[in-house]
Amino acid sequence: MGGKFSALKILESNNSVKANWCNCDPMIAGREEAKKIGRRGRAAVVVLGDIGRSPRMQYHALSLARQASLEVDIIAYGGSEPHSAVLQNQSIHIHKMKQWPPVPRGLPNMLRPFVLLLKPLIQFLMLLWFLCVKIPAPDIFIVQNPPSVPTLAAVKLASWLRCSTFIVDWHNFGYTLLALSLGRSSLFVTLYRWFEKHYGKMSNGSLCVTRAMQHELAQNWGIKASVLYDQPPEFFRPTSPEEKHQLFCRIHDYLIQPYGLGDCTSYGNVVYLIISVEAEIGSTLIQDNHSHCAGMVPMMSPDLKETLFTAWFSDDISLKQNRPALIVSSTSWTPDEDFGILLEAAVMYDRRVAAFLNEDDSTGDDILWKEIYDGKQFLYPRLLFIITGKGPEKEKYEEKIRKLHLKRVAFRTMWLSAEDYPLLLGSADLGVCLHTSSSGLDLPMKVVDMFGCGLPVCAVSYSCIEELVKVGKNGLLFSSSSELADELLMLFKGFPDNCNALKSLRNGALEMGSSARLSLGGSIDLCFCCNAFEVCFLDCKLVASAIPPAKVLTVMEQLTLDGAPIQPFP
Repeated sequence: MGGKFSALKILESNNSVKANWCNCDPMIAGREEAKKIGRRGRAAVVVLGDIGRSPRMQYHALSLARQASLEVDIIAYGGSEPHSAVLQNQSIHIHKMKQWPPVPRGLPNMLRPFVLLLKPLIQFLMLLWFLCVKIPAPDIFIVQNPPSVPTLAAVKLASWLRCSTFIVDWHNFGYTLLALSLGRSSLFVTLYRWFEKHYGKMSNGSLCVTRAMQHELAQNWGIKASVLYDQPPEFFRPTSPEEKHQLFCRIHDYLIQPYGLGDCTSYGNVVYLIISVEAEIGSTLIQDNHSHCAGMVPMMSPDLKETLFTAWFSDDISLKQNRPALIVSSTSWTPDEDFGILLEAAVMYDRRVAAFLNEDDSTGDDILWKEIYDGKQFLYPRLLFIITGKGPEKEKYEEKIRKLHLKRVAFRTMWLSAEDYPLLLGSADLGVCLHTSSSGLDLPMKVVDMFGCGLPVCAVSYSCIEELVKVGKNGLLFSSSSELADELLMLFKGFPDNCNALKSLRNGALEMGSSARLSLGGSIDLCFCCNAFEVCFLDCKLVASAIPPAKVLTVMEQLTLDGAPIQPFP
């Protein structure tokens, strides 16, 4: 969620709100009570996972700290670095738990069930230790689901012990992820679903990411949830030419021959370096021609005058006319994202372009690449796919990439910092999303970030994806590798100047990304009463709903970005 909580307000009765909550009534002590006892309000954001790979929960923490002026404790695993905005905020305190070690490969099969049962027990105890001892008592717990086991039970118990509100942020259903490996008919999947439903219903409020999920929770789980669509945070925005050039300088090493093999983007790259020479002639410009020979280590410098995409001459930075089209896909390298579709589409694009241009198969790669290097432009450009992310199937697909023999398509895999990733999206020409959703009810956060950068998207089609991707306006959908290949050919025909369809989608993506940052006069109040979680669309009025004041907690008076209210989704 890129929107920010702008304030936290509690309507109190004459009685002690927190005391009543602890006795039986679901009421929470908040800002006014905190003032009486001389402390700020506090929230705890709980993620049983890598906080650096949980952007929505990072944005929750930033929202609560910046807009609601709360002290925020993040309880999560370490691993990837969170965004610098989170690390630098003095109101946000990150508490890193130790991760459960991977099961040893040599472990006897008879011991594996014991280890699998021991893992959630240890996690449960560790969570309780952090939630009940390591951090000060919060007014509110916000927990990411999935994973559900043992997270929901641990946070529910901690909220009861510490007299706090228990909120579940439903990103997906945990049992559907488990079913990917065990199958829907597995007894463990059935038990997991019961656990997830049982403790989910015990929460004081719920958020979810789509209307489809809201309907499923209401109809089949008995849980009333409020849809809180993800919005891009302020650091996901279009990238300036200077930022593009600096980024491509930083990642130059990764763009040139990462596998020790030549391809359409590594042939004859010219790298200009500025080298300071303590001599009368001053700075010397050195040109280094990199060949496409296997195994050559590329030269890299933060002061490149020319990159694969940009050129810097006379204090002016411009995009090169014969640059490849840059396509970005962020993946977790898991079974619910079939990366094979993208590889097959790349092969089809390469072969179909060769057929359209009546190229002879016997024409050597070197001849084509030299023509491109010398400045010749074709109706269809080269494609460079940059795949970001970490996950279990990454090495398998990297091996497949090494075996591809393509004339006009190249792949690069990398992991970028939280600061460079938005810059890459803002520098790309197209985003590809392979997320299919184990439940069919969640939306990919990566697409929201792409729209924030004004990047149009081609996404795998599934049940609720059109809540986010508007076909023909900000992106396209595909169901097979052949459809994706067709879309690549249609969008990049005439690249970079005469691809009108791509430009139209980019304008739609820019419009959608910028609309989240405009003040449109709406605000959202999320109110708690018993187990209800009500969304009140107000006209910029900080008023409570009709629920008795003694039983109301207004968690958010407005959703804002950079101080401006966000338009609520209709």
